[in-house]
Amino acid sequence: MHMNRKLLSTVIAVILCLVTFVLVINTSRSQLTLAQSADTAQLPNTLLVNPAAPKLDPASTACALQPDRGSVQARTQAMLKRRTQLLASGTFDLSRFRQASKVASQVGDKATLATAQPDAGSVPREQIAFVDPTNYGDRFLNDINGNPANLEPIIVLHETVGSASSALNMFQAFHRNDDDQVSYHTLVKRDGTLVYLVPPDKRAFGAGNSVFVGANGAEAVKTHPSFPGSVNNFAYHISLETPYDGNHNGYSHSGYTQAQYKSLAWLVAKTGVADERITTHKAVDRSRSRIDPRSFSNSTFFSLLSAQPRTTEIAIRCTDPTPLVTQPQ
Repeated sequence: MHMNRKLLSTVIAVILCLVTFVLVINTSRSQLTLAQSADTAQLPNTLLVNPAAPKLDPASTACALQPDRGSVQARTQAMLKRRTQLLASGTFDLSRFRQASKVASQVGDKATLATAQPDAGSVPREQIAFVDPTNYGDRFLNDINGNPANLEPIIVLHETVGSASSALNMFQAFHRNDDDQVSYHTLVKRDGTLVYLVPPDKRAFGAGNSVFVGANGAEAVKTHPSFPGSVNNFAYHISLETPYDGNHNGYSHSGYTQAQYKSLAWLVAKTGVADERITTHKAVDRSRSRIDPRSFSNSTFFSLLSAQPRTTEIAIRCTDPTPLVTQPQ
């Protein structure tokens, strides 16, 4: 009798182990299926709707085809996925910001700046600073409604209203919410140092509710379903570091240094943008709340700009990804 009980207990134990093993295998398979479904849900709607759309390298200079009109959750998931890819793809060197003969060292740490020394005093000191990928995005060939959005580039001038370091800290911070995301393409420090932040073919978030009024009339591109149109899709944003007496909401301060004006003129001349398409944040802002850059001298800037040779070393336009599109196998 004792032996039969012992045998029965052994058989029951074996059966329980087998049942547990089967349950674990089934659970793992279910979790894998859910994970694969979640990965698919994170893809932008444009890729789901158009399987022929190219899946571009996150560091590519190619334009995106059209903004995603999907849910906030889908857009957020796509942004986070893109951020992970960008952070894993490596870093940019100076040639990513302008086509130059000398290239700065690559930047691995967001707190580190790579510096290219000036050539005989003719080139401003240039630096590259890490910007969190949540604070900028791709430029688009079409707006959110499918209308062509590849407008002629403009330059928008800003100021930091604070120190350069405080602005960099903001750009280097992870911002999940759209309302908190902000960046410029380049920052001009008080000593004339140029700090490259966002590659020129990418869309910096420098102006929210904005429009440029020029020879072609009002120009703006809507790239977000919840926000009004802006100039970001075709703008190159440059910000001047504010002087120490300008950290306030007043309409003026002591102004910018001669070194800043010289570096700004040198930089703008590299973009090939015409004078009539150079503007300010105050001029393009539709909220009437932006007044920067305050105490800016147009005469000083344009006098220095006129003495600079115009080139296109800074390619503001992104490249058309259409040739990259291939039919699915």
